[in-house]
Amino acid sequence: MKPKAQLVCLASFFAFAAVALPASAEIVVLTTGKTLSVKTHRVEGESIVLTLRSGGTVTCDRSLVTNILPDEVPYPEPEVAPAVAAEPVQAALRSVLPSSTPYGEIITAVSAAHGVDPMLVMALIQVESNYRPRAKSPKGAMGLMQLMPATAREYKVRNPYEPKANIEAGIKHLKGLIDKLGVEMALAAYNAGEGAVKKFNGVPPYRETRNYVRKILSLAGLR
Repeated sequence: MKPKAQLVCLASFFAFAAVALPASAEIVVLTTGKTLSVKTHRVEGESIVLTLRSGGTVTCDRSLVTNILPDEVPYPEPEVAPAVAAEPVQAALRSVLPSSTPYGEIITAVSAAHGVDPMLVMALIQVESNYRPRAKSPKGAMGLMQLMPATAREYKVRNPYEPKANIEAGIKHLKGLIDKLGVEMALAAYNAGEGAVKKFNGVPPYRETRNYVRKILSLAGLR
């Protein structure tokens, strides 16, 4: 074989190897008993930053993670391809999510990290903002999960219109309400305020709130 031909063959081999070699991955074991497959992780103080397989990161408290193990099922690194080829990849990704919704992977990952049903979160977002990240209500609620200014400050959200930050804070807020009140009362408190739920010792007799709770539970398949 001529030297030039040898170089071509070697270049082809290494190009193939770069695409075909699997990448390492990790299994994150949560205190809820659920697991989450991620690309890698790093510890930042009391938080763990999880790098998702498809890109992007999710931050959760270290106390929510009991163990991180090597994933025995490696996956190939995504190939660099023209933009026109991205749609089949996105379609394949959506097929493994609980629902074909925008921000599905972020919702799924953060919900798992905090022990909240992702279908409940998706239903809440649909009712609150119809997945419009720039939504703002007349009362000042902002973004996908319609965070009130006080809630955004409580969870240190700098930009409540940034989808991931909004979803993380909204899920943390919802989780806190669920732990105190249960799912149905938590939804009522998310809409009408915790004070109203305590005042009426249940879902307040407001038509908007009752329709809100009913619609979310129905969309989430919980009623």
